[in-house]
Amino acid sequence: MLTGKHIIVGITGGIAAYKTATLVRLLVKAGAEVQVIMTPNAREFITPVTLSTLSGKPVISEFFTANTGQWNSHVDLGLWADAMVVAPATASTIAKMANGVADNMLVTTYLSAKAPVFVAPAMDLDMMRHPTTVRNIALLRSYGNHIIEPAEGELASHLVGKGRMEEPENICKVLDEFFSRRADLAGKRVLITAGPTRERIDPVRYISNFSSGKMGFALAEECASSGAQVTLVAGPVALATRHPAITRIDVESAQQMHDATMSQFPQADITILCAAVADYRVDCVAERKIKREHTDEPTLKLVKNPDIARATGQAKRNGQLTVGFALETDNEQANALEKLQRKNLDMIVLNSLRDKQAGFQVDTNRVTIITADGQRTEYPLKPKRDVAADIVNAIMQLMKQKS
Repeated sequence: MLTGKHIIVGITGGIAAYKTATLVRLLVKAGAEVQVIMTPNAREFITPVTLSTLSGKPVISEFFTANTGQWNSHVDLGLWADAMVVAPATASTIAKMANGVADNMLVTTYLSAKAPVFVAPAMDLDMMRHPTTVRNIALLRSYGNHIIEPAEGELASHLVGKGRMEEPENICKVLDEFFSRRADLAGKRVLITAGPTRERIDPVRYISNFSSGKMGFALAEECASSGAQVTLVAGPVALATRHPAITRIDVESAQQMHDATMSQFPQADITILCAAVADYRVDCVAERKIKREHTDEPTLKLVKNPDIARATGQAKRNGQLTVGFALETDNEQANALEKLQRKNLDMIVLNSLRDKQAGFQVDTNRVTIITADGQRTEYPLKPKRDVAADIVNAIMQLMKQKS
């Protein structure tokens, strides 16, 4: 799957830079066109001559090529690439990437890249564990970057622990599998709901929940990366989409989300109902702010909102696949299975508020996927982008079974 792909390989100033020569050779051997970008410090560990010989292209390190005065355009490189991999990624470069410090050609190109970015950290044990590094890697992951976790073993300091750059063969395999996966949903239309809804009380107050939308947005990016055309119906969230194959529809209330979802549902091959939709809304929204001085004990009459999952389940035709989510606090699996059956879902993704670092307002999740035939698959705690990949893989397996 790497044949003809344009790959930027970014090399930073760490001892693991010597491994990148093998990575470049493997990518070229697999048919990829490789452009190497080095930080100034990386040249202390491996020579540009070695890498240009292996890649067949002059190595880029500065904004200007010294002997010709040629300007190296980070914008053009960002548009050229099908993927960018930074290996090794030192603590310093990870910090710059996470915080937008564009003081060298590599980071400037990263900020301009339209393609997916893979980051292979490599550093000593204590640097890897430091809270700033942990935070910066989490930031990169939250931006949609793919983190290729370092391996454990003997480090340059002769300490033993996590921090070794993943082996070039495995990095090449990650890239190959990524491009293989991108074709799995080619030609499919995917409809996703994400985030909370807001039900207005008056012009300044509303009823809502703690959903951040991170899981739904991760699913949208994963589906788009797998070749699908994605329509994302998003409640009010502070998130942005990256992939050009995602069309976003912003809504506020449950009724608006219902209307937007049902208008798009007939065209969808796959519908993933990830939003945390309010079950109730205020019967009569006040036109003016409710003043404390004018009301002793205000009473809000609530009425039911439309059930989006039930509506899609009733309208589903042969060949359409619907996936729901269940966030439970007790009797988790029984409640999730009952919801799957009642709403005519093909699959339901269960997560529990009992699990630490899972659910709302966090970057990780721990899920159990249950299919209509009763099969259950439990997954460990993972970053939400990795959870999204598991969910999409499960959807594709289900599609193959139904075909």
